[in-house]
Amino acid sequence: MSGVSAQAGAEAARAGAVAVLRTRGRAVALALLPAALAVVLLAGGPTGVLAGAGWDAARAVVSTVAVVVLVVAAAVALAVARARPAVSPTVPVTERSAPDLHRLVRDLADRLGVPAPSAIALTPDCDSWLEDRSHPALGAGAGRSGRGQAPPAPVLVIGSPFLWWMRVAELRAVLAPVVAGTGPSAQPDIIAARRFVRGLDAAAALGTEPDRGPLARLVLGGTGRVAQALLRACREEAAEMERAVAATSSERAKTVDYGLRIAAQEQVGLAYAGWDRLLNRVALPAWRIGRWPSRLDAGVVAALTELSRRDRLADGFTTRLGERPACDLLEEPGTVDESASLLAARLFHGEPAGREPEWLPVDWEGYADEVVDRTWRTEASRLHRVLDELGVPASGRPDRGEPGGATLARVLEHLAVPAGEPTAEPGGLPELTEEELAAASDDELALRTGVDIGDGPEAARTAGPRMAGDPQPGGEVRRRLAERAEELAGALAAELAREEAASPAAAPAAVGQGADETLWAGGHLPLCPLQPPRTGRELLAEHVVAMVCCSAMDTAGALPGLDWLDGPALLVRGERVADLAARVTGLVEKGDGGPLRAWLRQTGVRPEKPVRLV
Repeated sequence: MSGVSAQAGAEAARAGAVAVLRTRGRAVALALLPAALAVVLLAGGPTGVLAGAGWDAARAVVSTVAVVVLVVAAAVALAVARARPAVSPTVPVTERSAPDLHRLVRDLADRLGVPAPSAIALTPDCDSWLEDRSHPALGAGAGRSGRGQAPPAPVLVIGSPFLWWMRVAELRAVLAPVVAGTGPSAQPDIIAARRFVRGLDAAAALGTEPDRGPLARLVLGGTGRVAQALLRACREEAAEMERAVAATSSERAKTVDYGLRIAAQEQVGLAYAGWDRLLNRVALPAWRIGRWPSRLDAGVVAALTELSRRDRLADGFTTRLGERPACDLLEEPGTVDESASLLAARLFHGEPAGREPEWLPVDWEGYADEVVDRTWRTEASRLHRVLDELGVPASGRPDRGEPGGATLARVLEHLAVPAGEPTAEPGGLPELTEEELAAASDDELALRTGVDIGDGPEAARTAGPRMAGDPQPGGEVRRRLAERAEELAGALAAELAREEAASPAAAPAAVGQGADETLWAGGHLPLCPLQPPRTGRELLAEHVVAMVCCSAMDTAGALPGLDWLDGPALLVRGERVADLAARVTGLVEKGDGGPLRAWLRQTGVRPEKPVRLV
């Protein structure tokens, strides 16, 4: 570490903190100015220096203004002092549950020459930081310092995926610049400046809480506007202070595993990519039905291992798995993983929206049956229920002995262009594979090429498309199908909204730090929703995919499965079907059922057979 640069960074951080405190001093002086002027005017009356009717009126006006300003200033000061600062929901890691991890952090702090963090906690995210939890409003009585004692060090928050994917040496290298931040955090001016800014931020949010009465919202709204003005006044100085603190910590951390840290940053990026994919593709479908995968951190290792198998750029990463993982620093990694997984479900999804009022855990062995199969059959049931409400007739024909009910043929007949009508302009449809081309009928080939084909696949390969200027038949049919798809998509979205509104409220579980309990009780979840609301067409495509998968499972022996990178997967003869979503999208968006029908014939799926629903 360069002593000059570290010293310069520390001085810059302290200068930024002093600038923030100077803003606080100006605000206090401005609040006391009317009172000081009133004292001068009141003192001048008895002495006869400021006598007369005009001075009497000035004393009355200035005194009134001084009282009002002092009352407002006292209200703002009380709100800033008493408001509860934002605290990240985390899973506490006590020294008894992870003595090796606490020892690693203490040794790291000793090597860096900084105070050790006061506690360690885990968060279901790919990041690490220091968090001050010594504010009296947080109820952290054990962490408060007495008069004349040094303030408690901040809490070290570690991303839980790091513990499972990183090795012990990599984790130490990544945590070095974070732990080094406890040094500047012990500087009195920086402590005071940070507490002032956090208090302003908490006071600014008081007026937005919905569970307060009109009078309380009015008063707190006024104090919040004053707090926002003070935040704007010291924003630049606070940002400069934090940048200087980060630069100082980075310089100090260069003395510990600097070369390894550069290589470990690659693992940080890889862990972030795997964690994001796991949450969006694997965990989210389970959360939507009230299930929470209880081993998410272990799942990210499986996802990244699968990525290394598929992607040549990730080759060599799995060789690290022979080294000691950082999760071995925990006494009971399974229990910690379970707590972090439930916390992730509540942070990123909120409370369960399924029929059960409480979250139910699911392990990876039961994911395919409890999540994938159930999700597909629930969505297929919802799709046919909406079709019944819209008056769509069943596809079965009793005169031919064909059963009706919940069949895939009913969906295809409702959304796909009938035989003999083009689905779109030639050239705009997905190309058929060699196997699909060999199995396609003459009518289907004619629709795709725009010419009458009498010689089968060989003529289709050489036939040219219809010219752009030629009239395209079937426009009215396509318009009616587009209206049907839009109507069905809107009805599905409305049905899903009704089901979510009718779901019973869940009783929040006691998970996370005690200081975070108000998040569960205040209805503030989810804090970080993963995806925006799905459109009606997206819902329709998902439900049609589910119906196709149910038909494949019930008539062709397919099985539900789990792909670590893509989530729920359909397994046909042990192989994952990768292009099903594209075929369904063509059906939903263009009314083109040809590719999907060709795949159904090739796979042996019988769309006219009813499927089992839930």
